[in-house]
Amino acid sequence: MPVGTQGTVKGASVGDLSAMGYHLLLANTYHLHLRPGDALIARIGGLHRFVGWNGALLTDSGGFQVFSLTELRTVEEDGIRFRSHLDGSALFFSPESVMEIQHNLGADIAMAFDECVPYPCDRAYAQEAMERTHRWAVRGREAPRVSGQKAAGGWPQALFGIVQGATYRDLREQSARFLTDVDLPGYAIGGLAVGEDRQLRNDCIEWCTAVLPEDKPRYLMGVGTPRDILDAVLRGVDMFDCVLPTRNGRTGQLFTSQGVLNIRNARYAEDPCPPDPECDCAVCRNHSRAYLRHLFNSREMLGPILATHHNLHFYARLMERIRHAIAEDRLQALEAELPAESEDT
Repeated sequence: MPVGTQGTVKGASVGDLSAMGYHLLLANTYHLHLRPGDALIARIGGLHRFVGWNGALLTDSGGFQVFSLTELRTVEEDGIRFRSHLDGSALFFSPESVMEIQHNLGADIAMAFDECVPYPCDRAYAQEAMERTHRWAVRGREAPRVSGQKAAGGWPQALFGIVQGATYRDLREQSARFLTDVDLPGYAIGGLAVGEDRQLRNDCIEWCTAVLPEDKPRYLMGVGTPRDILDAVLRGVDMFDCVLPTRNGRTGQLFTSQGVLNIRNARYAEDPCPPDPECDCAVCRNHSRAYLRHLFNSREMLGPILATHHNLHFYARLMERIRHAIAEDRLQALEAELPAESEDT
């Protein structure tokens, strides 16, 4: 899922995203609640109509964004009190209010409100936050705007629970079992990609997917690089979101079949080659590395737009290759085909 936090994937039109083969976008409950406001979006007919997107939408619960406001939040049993990062106004999110906001937004998939913990995290707090996340998932399911009801715009809405438990195996397995028993349409693995190393993250994923049902979607939140994604697919994950394609594109980092390319590098000043000779996106068909470097060095807005377009196309093709590899039973072989992830310097 390309990340469209505020109802837009930065630097990409919905038409371009659809043409690349994307069918599901992510938007954020917290940010859209603050502006333009979920009630306004509901009055216009829901987020699909508001942004002009004909595909599906998933809205994050806002839990991770509230987690990041370390100095501005207080966790309570009923929810989280915090202050807006925009104007400092006092706000309160509860499992029920988060469902109401997502109902107003009209997402196809709504995420249950969760408490994300930092890394490293002591066991006592990890367990406390996990158990609170479980209670919030049940309250979200039982809220007036429940899973299966039609949301703003007329779309039925599916509620996904979020597995927590920090990096403790027994907590991760306990969380996955609890949410499986709640019997939701899908499940997310949260609280990772927050500082732990690759091996520990893969272990945590494996502990979760060993318990979560195989016949429902399993979504790893906030991950990641091409190799991170393949690692997780090999362990049974189906869905992903990450800001890397767009955020890195805006800074001049391009994902290519030859590895990560830093287009600002002086070596590309006179390079007539496309960013990725093996890519068939519009950027690689029409533009050179020298031209993209010129755009970035001249601070032309087209530079980040073109780099973002290329990266999103690269990720769409990566997921396509993974799907084909699964169908052909050659997923392990694909791992050897991925480029190194060290950045070009």
